[in-house]
Amino acid sequence: MLTIKLLRDQKDEVINRLKIKNFNATSLVEEIILVDDERKETQNKLDACLAESNILAKQIGQLFKEGKQAEANDAKQRTAILKVESKDFGTRLSDLETKLSNLLVQLPNIPAEVVPAGKGADDNIEVKKGGVIPELSPEKLAHWDLAKKYDLIDFELGNKITGAGFPVYKGKGAKLQRALISYFLDQAVDNGYHEVIPPLMVNEASGFGTGQLPDKEGQMYHVGVDNFYLIPTAEVPVTNIFRDEILNSEDFPVKRVAYTPCFRREAGSYGKDVRGLNRLHQFDKVEIVQLRHPSDSYQALDEMVSYVESLVVSLGLPYRILRLCGGDMSFTSALTYDFEVYSAAQEKWLEVSSVSNFVDYQANRLKLRFKEKGEKKTQLAHTLNGSALALPRIVAALLENYQTAEGIMIPEVLVPYTKFEMI
Repeated sequence: MLTIKLLRDQKDEVINRLKIKNFNATSLVEEIILVDDERKETQNKLDACLAESNILAKQIGQLFKEGKQAEANDAKQRTAILKVESKDFGTRLSDLETKLSNLLVQLPNIPAEVVPAGKGADDNIEVKKGGVIPELSPEKLAHWDLAKKYDLIDFELGNKITGAGFPVYKGKGAKLQRALISYFLDQAVDNGYHEVIPPLMVNEASGFGTGQLPDKEGQMYHVGVDNFYLIPTAEVPVTNIFRDEILNSEDFPVKRVAYTPCFRREAGSYGKDVRGLNRLHQFDKVEIVQLRHPSDSYQALDEMVSYVESLVVSLGLPYRILRLCGGDMSFTSALTYDFEVYSAAQEKWLEVSSVSNFVDYQANRLKLRFKEKGEKKTQLAHTLNGSALALPRIVAALLENYQTAEGIMIPEVLVPYTKFEMI
């Protein structure tokens, strides 16, 4: 959530930068400032009423002692009037604060200067490409056919148990899944991330804190009786560990990693692009989260991008890194890099990771602050996160790219985890 101070100090700059996200903020920003003006005026009137009431409360007793009963009664009458006015101003102030909050959450985060203009995925910029696309035989199979051939993943059984998008992993398919999770967690821990296992359901406050609410209700599974939401990513519970916290500057960097299943309704998804593992409603992911000092959050983003790249390289997958354009970025992100791996049998690029810097946008919603050493004033921290990695499309690419006439080879780094070299 953007701060009122930023909107007041850099109104025109905010409006112009949000145009990169194809968002016309002019009328909304102007309304926010007008409501905030009224809020300030109402607060001042309330403060004046309360101050006068306090003065009169002290005077009334003294006036009675001095025998000035008429003046004391006049003061009591004035106090009664002020009490009514204070209540009215308090109610009005609460209404204005709610209105202001509802308006502020409608503004997306400001994109960084390096974010290119654009309307969608076709306008993203490729910043790096690596790996070698394997040459497969004409008899190559897509991963859903390989999964059936080697009895690794049962999509029809998952459909029976739950519905489309909830696969059942079996045998060596389950072991490969577990191997990837363990490998990604071990790598993150070795790179200084502290592992946590968070809840898989969150409350509304957590969804609001990281920006999933009120923007993405339709994409999350809602547990109505308890008013909880199944997490769409571990970003939500892990970042919310620090909601309403005040850190010290010496605490940075804060680095957390978590493996969780993730749940997304993906409303409106259909067709060949969602076949097999390409798009699921339940999937596994290892997520990395960082809290950083505002002075080095973009350096941290570069470090996280390099780290995710090292994972993809270690798996021997051809990849490319994209800087997302304004029209393809999330509501809350200031700068996002997407990783895609090449699926040799499908002959297409599959997204496997997004790594983002939210600067202080989430922190303002979370009330996540920090203090510099020796100072009392607090500042907003910066938050970042990234997939490291999302498993379904990684598995799809591994099955397809490593298929041979004899079977499916296992990348060398995973063999200590799978305990087998070939499917």
